[in-house]
Amino acid sequence: MITNDDMDGVFHALAHTTRRQIMDHVRDCPGLSVGALAAKFDVSRIAVMNHLTVLEKAGLIISRREGRSRKLFLNAVPIQEIHNRWTDEYSTCWSERVTLIKQIAEAATGRNRDTDSD
Repeated sequence: MITNDDMDGVFHALAHTTRRQIMDHVRDCPGLSVGALAAKFDVSRIAVMNHLTVLEKAGLIISRREGRSRKLFLNAVPIQEIHNRWTDEYSTCWSERVTLIKQIAEAATGRNRDTDSD
């Protein structure tokens, strides 16, 4: 279960456009090196590494050292946990309402068919 502090870190990490772009690149190229990632941006390598630090602290990026380079991987679990926190609680309520609307619409359609055939 994700804690409030963990969620704060995830929301903070996701709040910056460059960090979201970093996540997109890492998602599209699992195992991307830090150097290859930094080359995709018009900011310094240090700036990219600072963004990576925020993403790693939030648990959204996992890095693995291979020799002198670091390989980067996306970890979507924290985002999924946040999603589950609210959708699990609220989706039941809304799915029940949608089901009720569906049943009412089907019943009304059935009545219309009965009247049309007379």
